Amino acid sequence: MKKFSLNKRWLVLCYPLILGLCLCHSPSFAQNVPLSTTSTQQVTGTITDGAVPLSGVTISVKGQQKMVVSDFDGKYVITASPDDILIFTYVGFKTLAIPVAGRSVINIKMQEDATALQEVKINAGYYSVKQSERTGSIARITAKDIETQPVTNVLATMQGRMAGVNIIQTTGVPGGGFDIKIRGQNSIRSDGNSPLYIIDGVPYASDPIGYNQTSSTFPTVTSPLNSINPDTIESIEILKDADATAIYGSRGANGVVLITTKKGKAGKTTFNITASSGVGTVTKFIKLMNTQQYLAMRKQAFINDGITEYNPWDYDINGTWDQNRYTDWQKELLGGTSQINDLQGTVSGGSENTQFLVSGNYHTESTVFAGDFLYKKGGSQINLNHRSEDNKFRLTFSGGYNAQNNNQPAFDFTYDARSLPPNAPALHDADGNLNWENGTWDNPLRNLNAKFESKTNDLIANTVLSYELLPGLVLKNSFGYTDLSTAETRTAPSSVYNPAYNITSATSAIYLNNTDRSSWIVEPQINWEKDFGSGKLGVLLGATFQSQTTTRLFQSGNGFSSNSLIYNLASANSVNVLLSDETHYKYQAFFGRINYNWQQRYILNLTARRDGSSRFGPGNQFADFGAIGVAWLFSNQSFLKDNSWFSFGKIRSSYGTTGNDQIGDYQFLNTYTTSAVAYNGNIGLQPTRLYNSNFGWETNKKLEMALELGFLHDRIFATVAWYQNRSSNQLVGVPLPGTTGFT
Repeated sequence: MKKFSLNKRWLVLCYPLILGLCLCHSPSFAQNVPLSTTSTQQVTGTITDGAVPLSGVTISVKGQQKMVVSDFDGKYVITASPDDILIFTYVGFKTLAIPVAGRSVINIKMQEDATALQEVKINAGYYSVKQSERTGSIARITAKDIETQPVTNVLATMQGRMAGVNIIQTTGVPGGGFDIKIRGQNSIRSDGNSPLYIIDGVPYASDPIGYNQTSSTFPTVTSPLNSINPDTIESIEILKDADATAIYGSRGANGVVLITTKKGKAGKTTFNITASSGVGTVTKFIKLMNTQQYLAMRKQAFINDGITEYNPWDYDINGTWDQNRYTDWQKELLGGTSQINDLQGTVSGGSENTQFLVSGNYHTESTVFAGDFLYKKGGSQINLNHRSEDNKFRLTFSGGYNAQNNNQPAFDFTYDARSLPPNAPALHDADGNLNWENGTWDNPLRNLNAKFESKTNDLIANTVLSYELLPGLVLKNSFGYTDLSTAETRTAPSSVYNPAYNITSATSAIYLNNTDRSSWIVEPQINWEKDFGSGKLGVLLGATFQSQTTTRLFQSGNGFSSNSLIYNLASANSVNVLLSDETHYKYQAFFGRINYNWQQRYILNLTARRDGSSRFGPGNQFADFGAIGVAWLFSNQSFLKDNSWFSFGKIRSSYGTTGNDQIGDYQFLNTYTTSAVAYNGNIGLQPTRLYNSNFGWETNKKLEMALELGFLHDRIFATVAWYQNRSSNQLVGVPLPGTTGFT
C-alpha cells in the first residue's frame, strides 16, 4: 500500500541525537541589533542549520547556571548582559561561543561537525559506547529518520535502512504485523527466529497473540508491536553480531532491537502539538485477463478436455451471464482509499536536576476494502529523569500505556478480487441491494457481514536507579513490568451465504480469543571504569531475573436464534472451549563484560553470559555463551591523525556464540490435554507430548570481519562487512512409529 502523507506538522517533539552522512554547511553568522541600554535584558533569536530550524539546541551563559533550549521553530529567549558570552551546543554540530556585544537579537546558523558524529554514544544494551569505538555490528536510526514516516508499526520505520535486516510486511491490513529477520534465519522452527525487543531496558514479548480461528484469514492481524508509538521513539539500535548480542545470551540469538523513547530536556515547559493526515491506496494491481481473453481461455479448456457441452453451473460461458460485461474486480474490491489521521501532544521541560516529558497520541486508519472498517489506537507516555545535586544518584522512570481497537473484515477480499470471472454480475441491483443474479453466484460483498474485531491494551513501565559509590564505580538496578491483554472475536453469521441456500441463523458461529500476558524483570548491575595511563579499562557485571505468565482462553459458539445475538455466548446452542491454559516462563542469567581501550587505537571487548531457562529439562536448563570483539582505529595512528581527506578508518572483528530458547513452554515434559470424549459421564485426559530429557539449547556461532572508512570529515562513509552464522543443535521433530502413540 502506498501512503501519500499530507503532513501538517508545524510543531514537533525535541530533536534527538543525529547520526548519518553529513553535508557541507556555511559557517555560523550573527545578525546584530544593538541594545538600547547596557542593563541585563532578554536576548532572542532563531537557530537554523542553514535550511531548517533546530529545536533542542542548548543555549547557556558562559560562567553561569543559566540555560534555555530552543523550541521547534528554533527560537530562544534568554536573559543576558551586554558583556556576556552565549554558548550554543547541539550534538552533531560545532559548539559556538557568541558574545552578546550589546545585541538584543542574535540569529545563529550552526555548522555540522562530522567528526563529532563519531563521538556520539550509541545504546549497546547494558552499556553505551562511542560510535567510533564499538567493536560490534550495531545499526542505528534516530527520530529524525522516524518522525516523517506515516507508519503505525515501529518495524516499518526500519525497512530498507539497515544492511542485513530484512523486514517484510505480512499484510497490508491496518494493524497488521511485520516479519523481521536479522542476518537470515537461525532456526528451522518458524517460531524461533524473532529478535529480542528491549524498550527502555524492558524485554518486550513479540510472540503472536492471535488465534488461528479468530484471525484465520489475516494471521495475527493485530501486532503487539503496534502498541509502540513511533512518534515517541528517540532512537532504535539493532545489534547484529556476536560481540553486540552475546551479552544477552540466548535471548540475543536472532539479534536485538533496542528502542529508546524520548526524554524531557531542561528548560522552560514547552507544549507541542503534531497533526498529520494522509491517504493510502494499492500502488499496483496484478495484470489479469479481460472478458474476451478469459472466455477464450475457458472455452479452450473445455476443448482440451474433449467436453462439447457446458455444464448448467458454468454460468460464465453458458450464456447465463452477460458475455460482454467486464468488471475490474481488483479496483472494485481493493481500489478504495484509506484515510490516515494522527494527533500527538507533548508537554516537556524541567530543571537541571529533574526533567519530564508527558505525551499522548491518537491514530485512526481505514482500509481500501469496500465497507466501513477502522483501526484505532491511542496511548500515553511519561518519562522522568532526576539526578542529585552531587550527580551521584540518578533515577529514570518511563511508562507507556496504549490501546488498540481494530475492526476488519473476517475474510480477505484479495482472493475474490483475483479469482472472480471478469463477466461476473454486478455487486448491486437497480434498487441498491446486494445482487445475487437469481442465485447463480456468491456476491463477494456478503462477507461484509462477517467481522474480525480485536481490542488490545498494553502497559510497559521501567525504573532505573543508580548510585556512584566511588569515582568510576556505579551501582545500578533496573525494574521492569509489562502487561498485555487482548480480546478477539470473529463472526460467521448466516447472512454471509446466498439467500438461495435458505441457511438460517442456526448455522451462525463466533470464535473468541482472550489472551493475557504479563512479565516482570529485575536486573542489578555494577559498572567500573578506570584510566591507566594510555589505556582505559571498563568492567560490567550483572544479573537478570525474569518471570512471564500467559493465560489463554479460546472458545467458540454455534447456532443462534438470531444473528443479532451472535456476540452473546449465552444465546448459542453449543459453546466449546477450544483451549484454556496458563503457562509460566522463568529466566535467569549472569553476565559480564570487560573492555580495554589503549590509546584510542586498539580495543578489546570480552562478554560472557550464563543463562538458565525453564523451557528445558533437568541437566539442560543452563548454558554458557560468550564473545570476543577487537578493533583497530588506524585513523588514530600518528601518520594519519591529521590527514585532510581521510577522516576515519577502523578494522574490527568478532566471534562468539549465542543460544535460543524460543521453543515454547513445557516442550520437554509429558503433557496432557482434556479429551472431548466423555467416559461414564466424565471428561478424561489424553497425552499430547512425550518426555524428552535431551531437549536442549539451539546454538549459533557467529563470525564477522569489517572495515569502516570515512572521507572528507565523514561526509563520505562506507562500511564493508563479511559475516558467517552457523546454527547447530536444531530443535526439530523426529518421526516416531505410530505404535508409540506419537507420530
